Amino acid sequence: MANPRFDRSPPERDPTRINERIRVSEVRLIDENGEQVGIVPTDQALSLAQERDLDLVEVAADARPPVARLLDYSKYKYEQEQKQKAARKHQQQINVREIKFRPKIAQHDYDTKKGHVERFLRHQDKVKVTIMFRGREVTHPERGEMILTRLADELAELAVVEQRPIQDGRNMTMMLAPAKAASADAKPAKAESGSDGGDQAAKPDDAKADGAKPQDAMAEPANEAKPAKAAAAGAKPKA
Repeated sequence: MANPRFDRSPPERDPTRINERIRVSEVRLIDENGEQVGIVPTDQALSLAQERDLDLVEVAADARPPVARLLDYSKYKYEQEQKQKAARKHQQQINVREIKFRPKIAQHDYDTKKGHVERFLRHQDKVKVTIMFRGREVTHPERGEMILTRLADELAELAVVEQRPIQDGRNMTMMLAPAKAASADAKPAKAESGSDGGDQAAKPDDAKADGAKPQDAMAEPANEAKPAKAAAAGAKPKA
């Protein structure tokens, strides 16, 4: 039995053939520097790997003969896992959430559910909006379509309608997808721009008001100045 300390065999679930798992008689060998060694007997390649304290790893099983490389399999496996993690980070995962409405939903409940839809969209999730009909409500599908259309219009800045409202038995569904411009800080940014715009919009009125005040202010001193001059003029004859 091999000493487990020096057992380089990968776990059984790993399909990679390394060292003694390579059963063919010869391989096309590549050394640890990436240089082509040529076609050599597998036993000779294994001996070379042991001399250099490396593994013989089959990297192209379909080739004839198979291609094997000399490398540190543990390090190689770690690097491959890190590359896979980095690739997954760049992949955007989109979840599909579902919110259910009733055709006779109260305004408070509508606002609450609309808030949930808005939050999902800001987190870049798709939202499946479902109208559930009960009993004779199904005979008035226009009520459900009206709610879905209203919701899509009110969230037009955050969402695009990926699937228009469709009837499916007693349910009517619509799919909303996050708009490209939608982000978690879209609403605060809009609020700030709105407040700035409000200030700018108020400036013409303020300017008019300010413009009126200086005229009044200038008129009042002018009226006050006349008596002062008269007083001065009246003082001269006395002097």
